[in-house]
Amino acid sequence: MPRITGVDIPNDKSIWISLTYIYGIGRHTSELILKEAKIEQSTKAGKLSEDELSRITQIIDHNYTAGGQLRRQISQNIARLRDIGCYKGMRHRKGLPVHGQRTRTNARTRKGPRKTVAGKKGVKEQRG
Repeated sequence: MPRITGVDIPNDKSIWISLTYIYGIGRHTSELILKEAKIEQSTKAGKLSEDELSRITQIIDHNYTAGGQLRRQISQNIARLRDIGCYKGMRHRKGLPVHGQRTRTNARTRKGPRKTVAGKKGVKEQRG
């Protein structure tokens, strides 16, 4: 398995798909990288020479933020938002959706499984 920017990419797949195993690199970006490195997209990742691998690695390092570096940058951005106490930071801290989605229904991915509130039915009966 070839190793690019700290990630093992699969041997048996085309290089343009194998590059998408690196965090932060999608299909379009992998096409651009291969075009710049002058490597055929259909080439299997296992068949690449050391020279070709080093060209790909250099292009990714110089032109793109990817892999562990991108993860670190994103977590630092979220930590900064939490520290300054802005609205988005508070939403991250509470584990709620950040981008203005509704939360009365939906938002189960961020909020987690439903928490049943006990005694709600009894409160209605006392009023009547």
